[in-house]
Amino acid sequence: MSALSNSGTLVKPLILSSSSNFRPFTFVNLSFPLHRNNKSKFISRPFAVVSAAPMASEQSSVKAADAVPDSNIKLLFVEMGVGYDQHGQDITSAAMRACRDAISSNSIPAFRRGSIPGVSFGEMKLQIKLGVPRPLQHLLDIEKVKSVFPYGTISNVEVVDGGLICSSGVHVEEMGDKNDDCYIVNAAVYVGY
Repeated sequence: MSALSNSGTLVKPLILSSSSNFRPFTFVNLSFPLHRNNKSKFISRPFAVVSAAPMASEQSSVKAADAVPDSNIKLLFVEMGVGYDQHGQDITSAAMRACRDAISSNSIPAFRRGSIPGVSFGEMKLQIKLGVPRPLQHLLDIEKVKSVFPYGTISNVEVVDGGLICSSGVHVEEMGDKNDDCYIVNAAVYVGY
């Protein structure tokens, strides 16, 4: 990787490393042309990319027994969805919507029709991975999220750092809003037997 210096020449970025709590990061002095009255000037701004590993005190409070998908499932499908709660700031509603989104446009007739030799409908297993913003994970009601799935045995649910908290652009008290936050959750539903 290289960058332009103020004089327009290519330079190698300085790669620094730090304590074990951080992954290596790059510090680059980026330059780009600025055109004003047909005269080119270069503007230079330092640009740092730092990727931090979470400290032990910042680890997620919601943990699964095993990572999803685990080896206890013969995986057939992965369904993915996104759920939002724009009003009311309910992370469980966002997670339920993400799971509904994941399963709503799929049909899995193989389990009902016996298309998989030796596997019956009752042997369908689901494993769920949810990307939820870390500050909200402790508020997530996993049992309510599980209620979204009409059939199949849910063998594992894993909650990982993910999703998003952003502004919905409006605070509507009549809809139960405490503020203008919108919660977004990502879901991956692993289907197998």
